Amino acid sequence: MPGLTSASGSWDFSLMKSPNSSEALYEDESFPERQLASLVLAKVYYHLQEYNESMTFALGAGDLFKLDKQGEFEETIISRCVDTYISVSAGRHSAPEHKATNASLPTLATSFANGAGDANAAAALTSPTTPFSQSTLPSKSLLSRASTNTALEPTVQEGKAGSSANPDRATQAALEKVIERLFEGCLREGRYRQVVGIAVEARNLEVLRRVIKRASDDEKKLSGKQADGTAGPTEELMEYVLDICMSVVQERGLRTEILRLILDLLSEIPTPDYFSIAKCVVYLDQDNEAQEMLKKLVLQDDQSSTAIAYQIAFDLYDNGTQEFLAKVIKQVPVKEEPENPSSSLENPTESDQLLGELNERAPSEFSDKQFEVFDRIRKILDGSETIRLNLEFLYRNNHTDLSILNKVKDSLEGRTSIFHTAVTFCNAFMNQGTTNDKFFRDNLEWLGKAVNWSKFSATAALGVIHRGNLTQSRKLLEPYLPKRASLGGSIFSQGGALYAYGLIYANHGADALDYLKEQFNEAQEEVIQHGGALGLGIAGMATGSEQIYESLKNVLYTDSALNGEAVGLSMGLIMLGTGNIKALEDMITYAHDTQHEKIVRGLAVGMALIMYGRQEGADELIEGLLNDPDPTLRYGGIMTVALAYCGTGSNKAVRKLLHVAVSDVNDDVRRIAVMSLGFILFRKPGSVPRMVELLSESYNPHVRYGAAMALGISCAGTGLDEAIDLLEPMIKDPTDFVRQGALISLAMIMVQQNEAMNPKVASIRKTLKKIVGDRHEDAMTKFGCALALGIIDAGGRNCTIGLQTQTGNLNMAGIVGMAVFIQYWYWFPFTHFLSLSFIPTSMIGLDHDLDIPSFKFHSATRPSLFDYPPEQEVKTDEAPTLIATAVLSTTAQAKRRAQKKERAQRRESMDIDQAPTTPKTAAPVSDKMEVDEETKDKEGKSDEKKDSEAEKDASPAEIAKKKLEKEKVGYEIENMSRVLPAQLKFISFPSGRYKPVKKPTGGVILLIDTQPAEEKELIEEKLKKASTEKAAAPTTLEDMRNESFSLRRQADAQGEASGAAAAAGVLTAVDEDEEGAEEAECPREFEYFSDNEDED
Repeated sequence: MPGLTSASGSWDFSLMKSPNSSEALYEDESFPERQLASLVLAKVYYHLQEYNESMTFALGAGDLFKLDKQGEFEETIISRCVDTYISVSAGRHSAPEHKATNASLPTLATSFANGAGDANAAAALTSPTTPFSQSTLPSKSLLSRASTNTALEPTVQEGKAGSSANPDRATQAALEKVIERLFEGCLREGRYRQVVGIAVEARNLEVLRRVIKRASDDEKKLSGKQADGTAGPTEELMEYVLDICMSVVQERGLRTEILRLILDLLSEIPTPDYFSIAKCVVYLDQDNEAQEMLKKLVLQDDQSSTAIAYQIAFDLYDNGTQEFLAKVIKQVPVKEEPENPSSSLENPTESDQLLGELNERAPSEFSDKQFEVFDRIRKILDGSETIRLNLEFLYRNNHTDLSILNKVKDSLEGRTSIFHTAVTFCNAFMNQGTTNDKFFRDNLEWLGKAVNWSKFSATAALGVIHRGNLTQSRKLLEPYLPKRASLGGSIFSQGGALYAYGLIYANHGADALDYLKEQFNEAQEEVIQHGGALGLGIAGMATGSEQIYESLKNVLYTDSALNGEAVGLSMGLIMLGTGNIKALEDMITYAHDTQHEKIVRGLAVGMALIMYGRQEGADELIEGLLNDPDPTLRYGGIMTVALAYCGTGSNKAVRKLLHVAVSDVNDDVRRIAVMSLGFILFRKPGSVPRMVELLSESYNPHVRYGAAMALGISCAGTGLDEAIDLLEPMIKDPTDFVRQGALISLAMIMVQQNEAMNPKVASIRKTLKKIVGDRHEDAMTKFGCALALGIIDAGGRNCTIGLQTQTGNLNMAGIVGMAVFIQYWYWFPFTHFLSLSFIPTSMIGLDHDLDIPSFKFHSATRPSLFDYPPEQEVKTDEAPTLIATAVLSTTAQAKRRAQKKERAQRRESMDIDQAPTTPKTAAPVSDKMEVDEETKDKEGKSDEKKDSEAEKDASPAEIAKKKLEKEKVGYEIENMSRVLPAQLKFISFPSGRYKPVKKPTGGVILLIDTQPAEEKELIEEKLKKASTEKAAAPTTLEDMRNESFSLRRQADAQGEASGAAAAAGVLTAVDEDEEGAEEAECPREFEYFSDNEDED
């Protein structure tokens, strides 16, 4: 038999039947060829498919087992050795860690947390939530196996432990020698990534540290041979480790340990990768490290280091929470005023003396120029620079197609509340962040049809349109905001104005929180409290402010259903991602006490927000909520799974959601379970269509709707063909809300796609326009279609939906916005939250002075590939064509006879002797030439017609393909232009004056000026020129009514008035049917006169 030979001859075939004799030889220590016997036994057991035994004997063969030999036997045994090493090493390194994580899990002092240690309770929690008998699942990689080792699925680990064999110490020692030989071979050949992969799966951080250091040492040896500008092996390896750590490793504890290791190693390198350090710092929440790194860069006092410091500050703002950024800002050095030390000398104390010493040291440590740099860093960290640049980009590149918006308005009857609200949302999404509120100014009559909550949503839409317009926010909203001394005014517009104020300051509420807090505390009307709570939650997102939380809780305890839902949600937004146990206990207790379903739902979503990104830390809360008899709290449990494990791709979370999707008795819970798959898997969009394919054909329409929305959430902005193929049949679903979800999801997937990128765009846009104008279509479907038309052209066609940032981290505001947006099912005003998910697709280059230089970068593609979609052609209203009058045959005959008589009479009356008239100038040649030219023109026109007919017959995809073929590859793009995420890999900076400090990732890119002495040309900011008018707030009801008519005339006359100003008179007017409004005066008494009285 091949492979069973030795130097001394062939082994007997009987070994296959009874290998006991060879085992006896191997166990005999005096036998000189023990290793050879062990190798033969390994091959025997290999052919018997006893791979564990084969591996054990192969390890006993020592050096006779050749690792570098190419063969099926060697490859199989090496693979088995690696798997065994991973399981043994992971078990050894995770045992103490498992106890630590259990100790760190939150212990909720609530009704469902008590008695969790009882055997019966554990069994009750396990049976309904452990799907498909987990104990019999086949062995998988550690990354999926480790994620199940939590409170969510306690039975999995037992099953795994029983199925894996634990080798003895001698075998383990031999196994480690083989693995070391493998590692050494890989490191010698520069295959570092293979060793890193095994080390991470085995949780052996010492090996990981060794590999990175070895790569650094090898790079130093090859430093002379390496080309300039190319990334070295250490830098590439660091990027790889960071990538698998953030996207592949599912367990939070292991990820934290790896990031701490990377941070330590990066700090030891003489020229560290600061951008990688920034990623680690944000995830580990180490604000001290962040400010030390910024201080170190500023102290180097050169252009390159300053630009890197600015770039890191921009990255920290994009990825950090408000709480984290506030800590960093507090530690950034500030130039002390000279008056401060002298004022403290009046009553000197020990602390004042120490403060004085610090102030004396500061000027010597930093120069005035460096303090200027720190001031700019502070501005970047508080977000004002990023917001200003994004606002300028959206303003100057606005490509909103108003003809589409007008078609939606004309197609949907404004008197119907759902349709009026749909047009409001469509307008808000299309113009998000562009400050273009012209639609309101042009349609004041339509706007006047808004009543009650439609008026609330319309006013809040101003916050979406002017999002980030911080300098003009109070001026814009002043006519709408609540005032203490004002008379009348709609409470719905006042509540909507507070909501709008929060949307303008979304996730940047430092300057707005005090005002919103004051208005919320003073408000007596429930509608104003509702809007104030939403505004506070959005502006104060993830601040963790106990003061705001207590204010919200006091209003919650009034047990009002109207504002309770908004208050519960806002409590979660304020404590976003903190995992605050006290807040959770308060919310769970009140959710069980109240009778209002709306309050319970608000609290359920709020609890999920508190557990954002907590992963294993949320398991106890998830278990408690999912086993609650109240379906609304079970709904909250599923939302907690979605937000706690968002973007992780966790197998455990996916199994949990799929199980609930097919087993829960409540349709709402099943729907959200399927929808939540999109939150877990949005980093792997390609896997979602395959997962929800069967669910999209479910008999239950709620499950079908969930499948449609899961595709939209996970595949947003990708244009994924598999997702579109699943959604297209759902547009014709018999259930109206399924069609609604399919249309919204299609728009999410197709956002910023053109025909060159995806040929189906044209047909989908055509379908959307057809549905919105179809009089026979259901209201629910038309509502979804209006939203879809707004989403597909979001932000003036300059925004995409981004659940992760340009640098690859989770986009907290975007994920939260999407999670609250899907609650529009219950409450339409939540739809505005989707605007938090819109991120500008821009490339904005700044120099070391934070100016916007005028320069161009190169895109190695054809211009039309990533161009804006063409604007809709507006058909002019043609006059009605007249139908030809029918002519009778007798009438025609009479006309012909009359014409004959006329001609005969004319001939008779002619004078025969009349002088001959001048003959016509004969020009036969020229006539012929004209005829020839005419025929040629006709032929040319006919050819053109043929071409145009051929183009008409061709599909949009073929036309786009022909256009692409005609274009040249490569073109220049101006600074501050639209660059799509798919386009980034084609972007390069040609050798010129400006070079980027890092590989372009979109958004703000800092540039190094290679010619600083020369004069630079800057891009003028257009937004500074645009002024926003302030509308005078009417004070009486009569003034309000008059204002709505006079402002329309003023706007038509001036043409430049702000839409917000023009709409003020309409939206602030009190509705006639508003509850609690002043009653009309009774008519005066009058006398009746009858005919009899007149006679008397």
